[in-house]
Amino acid sequence: MQKITCLIVEDEPLATEVLEDYISQVPFLQLVSTCHDAISALEVLQREKVTLIFLDIHLPKLKGLDFIKTLDNPPRIIITTAYQEYALQGYEMNVVDYLLKPIDFRRFINAVNKASQLIESSQPIADGQMAGERAYLFFNVGKKKVKMFLDEILYIESLKEYIKIVSSEKSILTKFQLGQTEDLLKNKNFLRIHRSFIVAKDKVDSFSATDIEIKGRLIPIGRSYKEQVYADLEK
Repeated sequence: MQKITCLIVEDEPLATEVLEDYISQVPFLQLVSTCHDAISALEVLQREKVTLIFLDIHLPKLKGLDFIKTLDNPPRIIITTAYQEYALQGYEMNVVDYLLKPIDFRRFINAVNKASQLIESSQPIADGQMAGERAYLFFNVGKKKVKMFLDEILYIESLKEYIKIVSSEKSILTKFQLGQTEDLLKNKNFLRIHRSFIVAKDKVDSFSATDIEIKGRLIPIGRSYKEQVYADLEK
């Protein structure tokens, strides 16, 4: 199993020690850094690849839930707090789990296993990047990994926790975030045109001020994306 890189964001020394101890006992977890506030955590995220954050809610400078809102493509997050009243709000932000202090080790393991499954299921496998080969990605669909050739993709649509990838031959549904997909496809003929849509530029049949047409499907252009869409398509 690939290592899951972790970040602890916690201002209580005792709680930090407990989390560090628990993480050290799990072979597939690797602690990258420990931060006492969210501002320091932002700096770590800029220089380190972090897959999982253990996040306290009541932090100095910037509260935990507000910290989540600042992240465009957040890692998986497990909340660690003494306050149960924020649980609903946390789950609405798609956190993996909500652990109440003092945290029991068995409960910690359950949360970590849940995070591991989500991380593994949402990781496409990049391949086919060698010279002369068609670029493709494998995406997890149920218990299978399905190959999608990038030059066949027409558009990608966000459906909350999932994305639908539509190609000229098929469409698949996979548990992945559109922002993460956009990062994977940067400089590869793809254009974000809406908070819920990415399109293949060479598959665009026509476009107007409000939408793009691909194979008879009208896809809306988001207001904040309009200027960039026109700049890219009119090149």
